[in-house]
Parts: sequence; C-alpha cells; structure tokens
Amino acid sequence: MIRLATRSSAQARTQSEVIAKAITTLSGGEHVELVFVETLGDQKADVPLHVIGGQGVFVKEVQNAVLEGRADIAVHSAKDLPSFSTPGLVVGAWCERRDARDALVGSRLDDLAVGATVATGSVRRTKQLSIIRPDLQFVELRGNIHTRLKKIPDGGAIVMAVAALQVLDLTNQIAEILDPNVVVPMIGQGCVAVECRTNDRSTQDVLKLVDHLPTRRAVEIERTFLAELGAGCSMPVGAYVDEDDVLTTFMASSAEIDARWVILRESLAGMSDPYQCAVDMARKSRDSVS
Repeated sequence: MIRLATRSSAQARTQSEVIAKAITTLSGGEHVELVFVETLGDQKADVPLHVIGGQGVFVKEVQNAVLEGRADIAVHSAKDLPSFSTPGLVVGAWCERRDARDALVGSRLDDLAVGATVATGSVRRTKQLSIIRPDLQFVELRGNIHTRLKKIPDGGAIVMAVAALQVLDLTNQIAEILDPNVVVPMIGQGCVAVECRTNDRSTQDVLKLVDHLPTRRAVEIERTFLAELGAGCSMPVGAYVDEDDVLTTFMASSAEIDARWVILRESLAGMSDPYQCAVDMARKSRDSVS
C-alpha cells in the first residue's frame, strides 16, 4: 500500500484521486490510500499569499507527512513548489500537464468597463493584466475554487487557472482564456508533482509509471528560470514552455511607480542546453527590471 499525502480541498483531492487511480492501474493493483493534511495556506485562507510567505505555503506540511513517515508520497500543484529541492525528498513524477493558461471568469477582458474590478490573489496576474489594462482595479481573492467562483465582482471578473477548472469539470465558467504569450503562466502551472523520500527506491520506481517525460522537461526548464532569479510567487514572474517548444518568460519589478517589466521568448527546438537558455533569460530579465 502507498499512502498519499494531499491537501483536502476539492481540487487537491480530485487530482490526487486521479494520480492514485493511475498508480493502481499502471502498477497492476497497488493500493493507494489518501492522507489529508492542512497547510498554512489553508489555515490562513483570508490572508494574501504574498503576506504569509508566497510560494510554498501549500506544500510544507504535506511534505512533512512524507518526511515523518506518515505518508509515502506527496501530491502538489507543481506551481506551488518552491524552486529549490527539499532535503530528503525528490520529485518522482511530473504528471502530464493540463492546460497551463490563465482564464477570466465573469467577463472577457475587452468587455470590462473602464475602472472595472478584477479579483486575483496572484501578484503575477495583477501585474500582467495591469500592463494590458492600467485602468482596472484589483482586489485580493483567496479560498477554494468554488468559493472564488462566488466572488466575481459586480461588472468585473476573477482570474483562474484553466487547469484548476478542468480538474473540477468547471470549464463552462470560463469567459475568456488568456493568451500565454501576453499573460505568461506561472512556472509549472497545470502540472501535478509527486514527491517521495530520496531513499525510497521502490516508491520511486512506482512513480516512474506516472511520470510524463515531455512535461518533466518543460517544467524543469521553467523551474530553472525561477531558480536563477531566486524568486517565489511573491515576485511577478512567469515562465512557460509551450507545445511548440518555445520558452516564454515574464518578470516585473514590484514597484508601483515606474515599474519595469520584460517578456522574453526563445525557441528551444534543437538547442543543446535549453536549461542554460533558461538561466540566460533569467539573467537578462533581472538586468532589464533592476
């Protein structure tokens, strides 16, 4: 039996059940039991993410369940994982990516009136949308998926990950999917990561069954960009390797006045070292906004 640690939100539970079923099917009958864990991000659902620590607030307690032996694997949304590895743990599987793009619920961007309100808990989304529509007003948005869908501002919109809506079969709520070349997704968005202990070879062998190599390559390149910046989701950054093997990156300063931002794009096709390309793009981005 494999014990799977996960948050108990509807999205986390559903994506964990998908992983559990895949492991059972592909392994020829390995039973998987879900172990539910409450994280700091769940405990402080009314506090902006960048205030309580940004990236990583949804993963530490889930990881601890594995490190302490209460579970064998930890399932996360890959975008929540910090760019650095956690001692004692290894990502055994980057599961096949769903749609990595962002979406508006409530209204299309062009249909929003001047001064309309957009709700999002992401500084990346706020910065990118404010570049396109500097007239918009932004407010914080936290809570599980169903809670957020009830918080669409009057005459406004909320921003959601398409993948999150796919998990819960709620894509009918989407008013517009945003162009990832303009609103660059968060690193790892749309992918589910599965960690296990570094010394647990048998579990690592099982996780190879659900590891998706094209997704692994794409997400690890995106994470290389983030690691070079040394930033988490408290900074306005994004990176996405698309189906055409093009890496698009975004970085902006946090300053409200005279803010600088840059979007870079490079084809990785045929490149001998796409990871070094991600490093170089991070350095160029940092130089552009500093």
